[in-house]
Amino acid sequence: MLRRFASVLFCLLLLLGLALPCNAAELQLSEVRLDPCGELDAGNQPELSRPVGASCYVLTGDVENRSKNSVIDTDVYARILDASGEPVLPNRTRVGSIGDVNPGHSPFALRISVPAGTPGPFVIKNPRARGFNAPVRSRVDVDEDDLLPLERGINQQ
Repeated sequence: MLRRFASVLFCLLLLLGLALPCNAAELQLSEVRLDPCGELDAGNQPELSRPVGASCYVLTGDVENRSKNSVIDTDVYARILDASGEPVLPNRTRVGSIGDVNPGHSPFALRISVPAGTPGPFVIKNPRARGFNAPVRSRVDVDEDDLLPLERGINQQ
């Protein structure tokens, strides 16, 4: 019985040792700001504006990938606080995905829905980005731009 247990334990350890780790890569963000969407922006929905609705904002900045390889499936995290110091997105620090990030500096932009009536100005705390060194989801067409259709139209100034 002890031999059988030892051989099962050895096999499990061997299998765990052969699994390839998919480590997360931390990326540096700078010049991060939150601005209202433009009036003609596709994410802005003026016909749906009402006191209980949401307002469209764009989070922009620069992301730096210091590695020699692209970082895949990159998510952006931040705490966004309103004028009174309350979180704009309670219980949530992931604000969106910016897709793949090539080595070097790149601009990024993503839309955020902020509850209507939230008092500004907004403060962005602890902005960071994290991605992977290998794909973590299946890709239908790797030649296609990784951004969603609405994200392609954001002006990255």
